[in-house]
Amino acid sequence: MHRSRLGNLVIDCNSDDLLAEARFWSEALGYPLPETIDGDSPFIQLRTPPGEVQVIIQRVSHEARAHLDIDTDSIPDEVARLERLGATVVTRKEAWVVMQAPSGHRFCVGSPYRTGFDEHANHWPE
Repeated sequence: MHRSRLGNLVIDCNSDDLLAEARFWSEALGYPLPETIDGDSPFIQLRTPPGEVQVIIQRVSHEARAHLDIDTDSIPDEVARLERLGATVVTRKEAWVVMQAPSGHRFCVGSPYRTGFDEHANHWPE
C-alpha cells in the first residue's frame, strides 16, 4: 500500500520578473509573499495556512500554465498507479516525475512538501 495527495498548485510563469508575477498572484489569491525572497531561485512559495495546498510561482522557459504536484510516500508506486489510469511519463527527474494526464495536462509526482501528509493522504492498495 502507498499513499498520495494533492500537494502543490504551481503557477508556471515565462517571465524575467518572477517577483512581479508572485506579487500579482499574492494579491489575487490573498496569500502573502514570503518574508525573504532569493532573487536567484526559480521558485517563490506564497505563505498559505498550515496544512493547505501550497501555491508556488515558478519561472519556466515554456509557455505560461499551471500544474499540480501530487505528493506520495512511494514515487514508483504512484507513477505506476497513474499510468494504469492512463497517464504517461514525460520526464524522470532526480526527486520527481513529470507526467501527462490523458487530457494533456502536465503534473508532477514527488515526495511530500508540507505537513499533514500522514493524516490526510489517500491510501492506495497495491
